[in-house]
Amino acid sequence: MANAGYTCIRRTFCWLNILLWLCSCAFLGAGVWLRLSYEGYATLLPEHAALSADSVFLCIGVIGFVVSFLGCCGAWVQSRCLLVLYFMLIILLFLSEFLIGSIAFVFRGGLKRTVANELRFGIEEHYNASDRGSIIAPSVAAIWDNVQISFECCGVSSYEDWYDIKSWSGKRWVPESCCRPMYENRGIMVEGSGDNVLRVDCGRSENPTLWWDKGCVHSLQSWLTDKLDVIGVVGLGIAFAQLFGLITSMLLFCSVKHKKDSDTYKSYSPSIDPQTRPSSWED
Repeated sequence: MANAGYTCIRRTFCWLNILLWLCSCAFLGAGVWLRLSYEGYATLLPEHAALSADSVFLCIGVIGFVVSFLGCCGAWVQSRCLLVLYFMLIILLFLSEFLIGSIAFVFRGGLKRTVANELRFGIEEHYNASDRGSIIAPSVAAIWDNVQISFECCGVSSYEDWYDIKSWSGKRWVPESCCRPMYENRGIMVEGSGDNVLRVDCGRSENPTLWWDKGCVHSLQSWLTDKLDVIGVVGLGIAFAQLFGLITSMLLFCSVKHKKDSDTYKSYSPSIDPQTRPSSWED
């Protein structure tokens, strides 16, 4: 009965780590794909390129790959050394997550301002309206257009973030993606009459009433607030997987030790028939 329970725990632990290993491979693949296809996202935060989505995915994938591989191998070959190493890595991950979460919560105001300033710097220095990139590797302009159209926003905090950038120095213009749907890609009459009417693009009309009045930081914050239930479920799932890994790895560690001690005791037990046990002088 004890052996059946031990086998069940070991196989469950192995399958769980195999599943985590596959998820880690998926994160690695997504990170490589983002690095090759959406390298422009790193330019949105030029001073903190390591915090781009591709870098985060690659980091998660590598850590998960190593930890799950150690756990699966430790359970499969019944190695106490690998199980202890797995346990220590899970503890380290848990403490790191707690520390990062606590720091982000305490300094959330400063973190938000830092990200907003970095995004503004990326707009001022790296935005080029004429550079659209490609489908495989979109430019900073294409990425900002997708963000502003998807979230119906303009600029980082407001449309004024687009004023007087390097791409149009001295102008109070915004990209066409800032325009409300009814004015997007349409010529706006600004002055004159008859044949002398002057028409300009919505983004160059210098008329803020035609543009989205909210910044993308606020829209993204609202989107994250709406997704708090999903974030909570994912966080609980990760916490449960780590807790299960901690408990199971220690159970396997103790079971392996007890199993080996029991096998050693049985090999020297006097209940074994002396006729079937090899004698020392026969070796």
